[in-house]
Amino acid sequence: MDMADVGGHDERAVEVASCREALADDLGWGLGMVFRAYATAAHAAVAELPGGPRGYQVLSAAARSSVASQLALAQHLGVDRTVMTYLLDDLEAARLIQRVPDPADRRARRVVATKRGTDLLATLDHRLQAAEAQVLAPLDEQAREAFRAQVRLLATRVNVVDPPDDRACVLADAVDAELPTGRPRQRRSARHG
Repeated sequence: MDMADVGGHDERAVEVASCREALADDLGWGLGMVFRAYATAAHAAVAELPGGPRGYQVLSAAARSSVASQLALAQHLGVDRTVMTYLLDDLEAARLIQRVPDPADRRARRVVATKRGTDLLATLDHRLQAAEAQVLAPLDEQAREAFRAQVRLLATRVNVVDPPDDRACVLADAVDAELPTGRPRQRRSARHG
């Protein structure tokens, strides 16, 4: 091995360590690194689902929540109504959800998960739990629960103070653009939030 290679390697290690130390107390850097790791793992866990992680959120809400109208779902998830329509079209074409007339308002459609959607959701839940466990692996179980509780508290507070709009989609697009997934981007501008 050439000594120049060893020297270059040592210099690089020092630079990385120095950078880590400089950013250790930076909340934005820390949140960004954890979010990127989770987003990468979550994308892989739900890759075959139309809309990826956003499709998972819609399917999950359709199966588990009372936020069932297309408009309410779009507002709840912070997705543009037009994007939501395309996403629902894709999920419906995959026979994972269906839009049915709302008995309380004939003009509105309720979004409900199909049996196939509910079954797939159970599988995706397990995959996402494994992805979460991978990201949180350095923490013991007590620290994981505390971390989840703190994130829920912060997210709930932020949601009340500054409810989502399509900024969540813009952020997701920005993160997705940075992810080294190697998968082709599918109709990103019109189809995903």
